[in-house]
Amino acid sequence: MDSSSSSNSSFSVGSASPGAVVLLYSKELKKWDEFEDILEERRHVSDLKFAMKCYTPLVYKGITPCKPSDIKYSVLNSEEVHYVIKQLSKESLQSVDVLREEVCEILDEMSHKLRLGAIRFFAFALSKIFKQIFSKVCVNEEGIQKLQRAIQEHPVVLLPSHRSYIDFLMLSFLLYNYDLPVPVIAAGMDFLGMKMVSELLRMSGAFFMRRTFGGNKLYWAVFSEYVKTMLRNGYAPVEFFLEGTRSRSAKTLTPKFGLLSIVMEPFFKREVFDTYLVPISISYDKILEETLYAYELLGVPKPKESTTGLLKARKILSENFGNIHVYFGDPVSLRSLAAGRMSRSPYNLIPRYIPQKQSQDMHAFVTEVAYKMQLLQIQNLVLSPWALMAAVLLQNQPSVDFDALVEKTLWLKSLTQAFGGLLTWPDNEAAEEVIQSNLLLHSNIASLVKDQVVLNVDSGDSEVVHGLLFQHITLLMCSAYRNQLLNTFVRPSLVAMALHMTPGLRKEDVYSCFRFLVSVFSDEFIFLPGNTVKVNPYSRRAQVCSQCEVWKW
Repeated sequence: MDSSSSSNSSFSVGSASPGAVVLLYSKELKKWDEFEDILEERRHVSDLKFAMKCYTPLVYKGITPCKPSDIKYSVLNSEEVHYVIKQLSKESLQSVDVLREEVCEILDEMSHKLRLGAIRFFAFALSKIFKQIFSKVCVNEEGIQKLQRAIQEHPVVLLPSHRSYIDFLMLSFLLYNYDLPVPVIAAGMDFLGMKMVSELLRMSGAFFMRRTFGGNKLYWAVFSEYVKTMLRNGYAPVEFFLEGTRSRSAKTLTPKFGLLSIVMEPFFKREVFDTYLVPISISYDKILEETLYAYELLGVPKPKESTTGLLKARKILSENFGNIHVYFGDPVSLRSLAAGRMSRSPYNLIPRYIPQKQSQDMHAFVTEVAYKMQLLQIQNLVLSPWALMAAVLLQNQPSVDFDALVEKTLWLKSLTQAFGGLLTWPDNEAAEEVIQSNLLLHSNIASLVKDQVVLNVDSGDSEVVHGLLFQHITLLMCSAYRNQLLNTFVRPSLVAMALHMTPGLRKEDVYSCFRFLVSVFSDEFIFLPGNTVKVNPYSRRAQVCSQCEVWKW
């Protein structure tokens, strides 16, 4: 794997000939953490032995040993829930006993039942499945070591990117593999329709939340208190997806703020000294749901999750989905983020158990932190050669000469690395071999016919699937992989557009144009709110400038 990326990369604009623009690059390479393939050991050790290994994870030093039932009891008898029950009883004229019964029902629907037996079952089953469908599962070991230290010091919140149902299964599998506490995971109610599966998920750490709470104050109080109780006790790392749902287009979705606000509250109310937020980037060579996503984007309703549907999906066990890269980012201290930015004193003015309406300053802070975490996810997403190839293929429909594909992919590779993209490219293989192996992996999308690489947009008889032409499904699948490049190219592209649209190249005019473009595309891409100069303060990309050094970011 090409494990280097640009740490100080810049470009300037010069004219080579009339009408031609040349980008001049200079870069200083930086060595990235090497990934370890955890499946290598799994292929040489019995899955049963792995599942039944001695599992005694190091936990938060301030933990109070408790069972899932203790957490439910604590929530039911918490001052905050009692306060909300009394308030609602006055407003709705319902008795306190009726409302307490409703709280019990909400907790029964929501709560997890973490059991070591279920964790071992999943460890055994997932080890077999992952070895069957993935070539490698690569993890940055340094990130795991930092997470291990963080878990012992303060409550931890895991914030992974979300591209597949595999995401949360993979994270639990990895933490078990490295003898870390298995997380408790916020899951959607969709899984409750899967009888046995939902119970297994509960016993492996999943707790279930409704997609929308509406104005249900009681549900919000119970849910928030449930999450905060687990966090205050350091019971286990809390895991949820900032995007809320899986991205069907491979673009990073704008974040949701509700759960992030909840996990911050114990810190601001001085119930914990600090909380660590851990951004995690999960990248796939080939996504299991790629065809399903294309159908959904074309308007076909999402199939309801069911045990029967899961059993039908077992045919994927005969397919190859390439590699997965999981990058554990550095734990980010909430205390450090808030220092000099937010005061905790407003929370001292009223009792902790009384719910407070979020202030504008707090909402702005939560929004800023959410976007920072997403930018950290983005910078560590790994690009495969297929993402480059998909971009070339879409620009050269219906087919492209194989040698031309190799040439254009290599050009795009150098440009991606110059702009700081984290790209996997085998050092010991010829470019032609890399291209051919990726074509083989994605043979459902493109084929090598003689010396031409052809997108499979024609099924032979213009087959119609759910009323949709086969070619549309293929093009959308290809576009999703191409979209993985957007995070790398969006800012340089906006720079180039601003330069092109600004006569005279005055610094202030170019920046004003760039800021306008950022605002136009703010719902499409992830930009740090209120800061368009330093769009990503954590980015590996270095200074970007024109001949007159337009600005830095």
